[in-house]
Amino acid sequence: MIRTRSVTRSRRPLPRPPALPGWSTIRGRVAVVLAVPTCLLLIVTGLGVADRAADWSASRETAARVELVIKAQDLVRELQRERGLTNGLLGGAAEYRDDVDVQRARTDTGRDGFDTLLEAGGAGADTAGALRDALVPVGALAGVRAQVDNGTAQRAPTLAAYTEAIDQLIGAAAAGPARGEGAVAESMGALEALARATEAVALERGFLNGVFAAGRFKGSEFLDFTEVRADRLASLAQYAELATPAQQSALEAAFETPEARRALGYEKRAERGADGDRLDVNPSSWWSSMTALVDQLHVVQRRIGDETRARADQAGGEATGQLGGFIALGLLIVAVVTALAVLSARSITRPLVALADEADSVARDGLPAAVARIQKADARDELAAAPRRRVPDGAREFARLAGALHNVEHTAIGLATEQAVLRRNSSESLASLGRRNQALLSRQLGLITALERQEIDPDALGGLFELDHLATRMRRNAESLLVLAGEELPPRTWSGLVTAAEVVQSAIAEVEQYQRVAVVDMEPSRIRGRAVAELSHLLAELMENALVFSPPTQRVEVYGWRDGAEYCLAVVDRGLGMTAEELARSNARLAGREPFLVAPSRYLGHYVVGTLAARLGAQVELRPTEGQGGAGGVTAYIALPAGLIEAPDTEPAASSPR
Repeated sequence: MIRTRSVTRSRRPLPRPPALPGWSTIRGRVAVVLAVPTCLLLIVTGLGVADRAADWSASRETAARVELVIKAQDLVRELQRERGLTNGLLGGAAEYRDDVDVQRARTDTGRDGFDTLLEAGGAGADTAGALRDALVPVGALAGVRAQVDNGTAQRAPTLAAYTEAIDQLIGAAAAGPARGEGAVAESMGALEALARATEAVALERGFLNGVFAAGRFKGSEFLDFTEVRADRLASLAQYAELATPAQQSALEAAFETPEARRALGYEKRAERGADGDRLDVNPSSWWSSMTALVDQLHVVQRRIGDETRARADQAGGEATGQLGGFIALGLLIVAVVTALAVLSARSITRPLVALADEADSVARDGLPAAVARIQKADARDELAAAPRRRVPDGAREFARLAGALHNVEHTAIGLATEQAVLRRNSSESLASLGRRNQALLSRQLGLITALERQEIDPDALGGLFELDHLATRMRRNAESLLVLAGEELPPRTWSGLVTAAEVVQSAIAEVEQYQRVAVVDMEPSRIRGRAVAELSHLLAELMENALVFSPPTQRVEVYGWRDGAEYCLAVVDRGLGMTAEELARSNARLAGREPFLVAPSRYLGHYVVGTLAARLGAQVELRPTEGQGGAGGVTAYIALPAGLIEAPDTEPAASSPR
């Protein structure tokens, strides 16, 4: 035993794994099951939303960037014009003096407009920062202008300063990868390539403007001229790869104008000046022809910029629509899943609740009614089978569950039928045995009575008296069997009225230790003869119980008194007593509130008393004996209804039994 306890103590149960929230109900389980694919769908939808949101943001940023690029190209255009005029002025064309001053004012105006647009933002922090950095060389051109005005400037360094500022601005405008859809990115690439090609043409215009003003190439100027032409051709080739056919046609149309052809003719003349020969080209003609070409290129730039911005806006609109579609899809998924979860849970829980309610109804009302009907039915009656319940849902699983409940009910009714038959057979067997014993005991008592009348020996007569008393007790036990079997007691009634004292003496005669029973105080009263046998049996059972549970030296007292229209009897013992719980259980048995089959056999006397009291219409109750100073004891109170008693004027003689 010690080893078993130690092993049991060492084997601790494993902790249960934590349950999922809501897993304790069907609705919660359906929600959890549907939540997993719903979360996956929402994740996929969220990725689509994030992608569309990125496209929408890229489209807005691209549109703002295109606006900055176009504005930057306008500033570049003014810087290119100022560079060309300044280079011509430094080459010796004094007629450019007024044009240079006018162009400087236009450049400053373009710079102010570009600063305003840059402060508005919208193109992204990287692009805006790069453009602000690119304006630093532009601001440094103020010193270059001062050198030009005071005559200390040199043509090559001045050209290089302007070119550096322009390159910085173009490079900043083109900085960063083009975001957005493929067409928008290619259009941005074409715009940037055309900006570099336009810069190469404008640089060539300014560079040759000074050369034509000087009349020849000096030093390495021809080599610089070829490099500028090479940059222009490379940029045009890159543009041809990225531009659409319409954009390529617009560029070709710009190079097919008369001014562009005239400028190309002047360019071919410059190619023949590689050996330092004099170039007989009017700088003003060259300037005007190239300026017309540069202006045409700027027109193409603006057109491409407008197309790019329109494409970016269109892509942004499409991204906005798709973003709204994805959001609507996510909300639709949530709504559909919620509706499915509610409908699925209801389709499961409602039939289950209906079946549970029906099962409760069967357990609460149906089965007890069927059992009562079975118990009341005759053995030869055919009992109707349990009706098959309506299936609350068409699903096969619920049909199987309803069928299983029907089978359970059918089996329960079958078991109740078998138990009722068994109980009926047992009751009939007990009644039959009780009647047989009753008949034998009646014959035995008659024989003993005859022997007592003939016997004159006192010792033998005493033995016959003891045998008579023992047979009387056996007859009471046989009658108890009949009472428990639900049978009426044998016809042992008295005609007329019997005194209460005679009924008590009759009960005393049926207990074993009758010498210990004392009638202490018995108020006179008469009891109707039809109730004498059952009342005597009831009192005998209570006296027997009091004698068994009290010390052998203590006597059991009997009292009787009238209480209004009723007559009360009390059987008092001063024995072991009973607890409050035991008294409550015993009174429940005496009142018929506890089934006969749930109690041990030692309480059969309580059921006999309860059955007899119900037949008589009397009330029996056990209470603690009063006035014992805590010594214990139980008093049985019997209240007889007014229909069984009659108050006499005088005490009549006992009536003989029939």
